[in-house]
Amino acid sequence: MKNLFIAIICFLGLTSVNAQDNSSPFPQVIDSLYREDQFYLGITYNLLNNKPNEVKQNGFSSGFNFGFIRDMPINKRRNKSIGVGLGLSFNSYNQNLQISSNQNKLGYSILDNDEINYSKNKFYTSVIEIPIEFRWRTSTAIEYSFWRIYTGVKLGYVFSSSSKYEGEPDNIYLNDVNSVNTLQYGLTLSAGYNTWNFHLYYGLNSLFDDTAFVNTHQINSNAVKIGLMFYIL
Repeated sequence: MKNLFIAIICFLGLTSVNAQDNSSPFPQVIDSLYREDQFYLGITYNLLNNKPNEVKQNGFSSGFNFGFIRDMPINKRRNKSIGVGLGLSFNSYNQNLQISSNQNKLGYSILDNDEINYSKNKFYTSVIEIPIEFRWRTSTAIEYSFWRIYTGVKLGYVFSSSSKYEGEPDNIYLNDVNSVNTLQYGLTLSAGYNTWNFHLYYGLNSLFDDTAFVNTHQINSNAVKIGLMFYIL
């Protein structure tokens, strides 16, 4: 996975350099009704916020999302717009909250490193996402490298969730964690210059529903994702 991230970043860096070479032997046609319709690709580090005191994250929890956003300018200069898109997101959370199943009923427990020897304990989600953004930028019809600030909300539908535990006494693989909130929503912010942009997602609701408890405490953890967002015309 890390090698894939490095390869993607290198590719986008080359794309950014090539996009800035506007030299051409042909006359440039200026589109007065241009839009910033864009493909996007994001790489994030995923955090669990508001988690029970005993729950700790360990290792690297990664996120990968991509999709397309339709740009709809709302002013004459066309540097302000509303963007609506559709995409996919794949997330992992590396932590010490073990998810197990007994007679189709899920249970949650805390893994103690001093008592249990294990090599992996991860929780995964796959999400269909709808980003809705207010977009401000310094672009023009002939300027492809510009500053941007995009902020808004992101709606998500979790179509797949799973967990993987590898350790003593037995490995546990679950392909459907039915206590996950299938509807996820949160605030987003992307800001930067040209292809490279800082990205933040702050989840407004819990990853789990009200049936998920550990040691009598309800698991109200929400997702916080910090990383980079790349926009490609």
